[in-house]
Amino acid sequence: MDRRKFLCVAGSSALVGLAGCSGSRSKDNRDVVKLVSSMPRTGTGKGQTDAIVNGIRMAIDDYNGEVAGMRIEYSDWDDATAGTGKWTAELESQNARNAENDPDVMAYLGPYNSGAAMVSMPILNEARLVQVSPAVTWTGLTKNVPGADPDEPGKYRPTGKNHFARVCPNDSTQGPVAADFAKNNLNVKTAYILDDKELYGLGVSGLFERRCKEIGIQVLGHESINPSQQEFTALLTSIKAKNPDVLFFGGTTASGAPQVAKDMRNAGLTCPLIVPDGCYELSFITSAGETNLANCYVTFGGLDPADTSGPVVAFAEKYKRKYNVPPESFAIYGYEAANVVLAAIKKVGKKDREAILTEVLKTKDFEGVLGKWSFDPSGDISLQQSTISKIEGGKFKPVAVINLT
Repeated sequence: MDRRKFLCVAGSSALVGLAGCSGSRSKDNRDVVKLVSSMPRTGTGKGQTDAIVNGIRMAIDDYNGEVAGMRIEYSDWDDATAGTGKWTAELESQNARNAENDPDVMAYLGPYNSGAAMVSMPILNEARLVQVSPAVTWTGLTKNVPGADPDEPGKYRPTGKNHFARVCPNDSTQGPVAADFAKNNLNVKTAYILDDKELYGLGVSGLFERRCKEIGIQVLGHESINPSQQEFTALLTSIKAKNPDVLFFGGTTASGAPQVAKDMRNAGLTCPLIVPDGCYELSFITSAGETNLANCYVTFGGLDPADTSGPVVAFAEKYKRKYNVPPESFAIYGYEAANVVLAAIKKVGKKDREAILTEVLKTKDFEGVLGKWSFDPSGDISLQQSTISKIEGGKFKPVAVINLT
C-alpha cells in the first residue's frame, strides 16, 4: 500500500470522519485535517495496538469526525513486518517521512515501541510535526538518564526544540514501583533479574535493580537472555539454586516472557514472577498458559481500565458498548493522545503545524479521561501512576494503584 494515500477501507488504513469514499474533497484539502498513527499491527502486540486504535477512533467520534470546521481523516499505519510481527526501523522511518511530506497531516500518534520512537522523533522534530505517544516509556526520550546515553534526549531534537509528548508514564516510575511492591507487599528480601537485552527491557530492569539496592533488597544476579532461544530451563534451574524471593523479567511478550514463565515451573522455581507492561496484554496469558502464571504480577505504567475504583470506569463502559469487548490497558491512552491533539487543533482553529505543536506542548490542567493533568516542559505527563495486577482467572486483576505525583 502507498502510505502517502489515505484509502477508504475497513482495515488497517481506515479513514474516520469521511462521508464515504466518493465524498467530495476540495482540491487543496483546506477542509481536511489528517491524523496518523504508527504501531505494530501484527504480532503479539496486536491486541494492545488494536485497543489504542479503537481509543483514537473513539476520540474522533466524540468530535463527530470534524474539528475547527475541518473533516478529520485518520490513517492507521503499520510499522511492523507481517513475517516477524515486530516493528522495523525502515517502516517507522517511512511512516514518519510520509507524515512529514503530507501537508495535511497535523499530528503523529505513536509509536508503540521506544526503539521506534528513536527513529521517528528526529524526522518529525525537523518537520515541526507534533508527536504524541500513548505507549513509549523509555525515560531518555524526554529526560537525561544518569548512566545512560548522555546525548539523550537532545539527539532526538535536531532543531533544538521539543516536538514530542506522551500521555503514559515513563520507566522511571514503573521499575521503582515494582521494587517497592516486591518489598512492601511480597516481603521480598532477595531478587534475581533477567532482561531481554533490548532498550525497553534493559531500561526497566536497570531501574528495578537500582531501586532494589536503595531499599535493601539483595540482588543475587542480573543477566540477559537471548529472546530467540527456545527454552530457558537450565538457566532457571541455576537461578533456583540461589533461592531468590522474586524473579523480575525486563522484557515483553514477544521477547521471551511467556517462555520464562513456563520454564520457571519446569525448573521448580516457585517464587513470584514480576514482569513489566510489555507483558500487560492477553497474549502474554495465552502464550504462557494460566497455570504457569499462578504467582505472576504485572506492572503497568498507568491506569488499567479494569480498575473499578478509579476515573477510568466510565471510559471502560463506553468502550465496551462500542466494541463489545473490554478495553485492553493501552486503549485509554490512545483515546487521551487523540483527545489532547484534537483539543489543540480546535483551539488553533486552522492547519498550522507549529501552532498546533505549541498548543499541545503547553497543555495544562487538561480535563481528560485520566483526570486533570498537564505536560511538563519535557513532554511528560504530570500523572505518573502505576498499576500492579495479579493474573487470576485468565485476566489481569489490579491489586494496587500507586501515584508518584
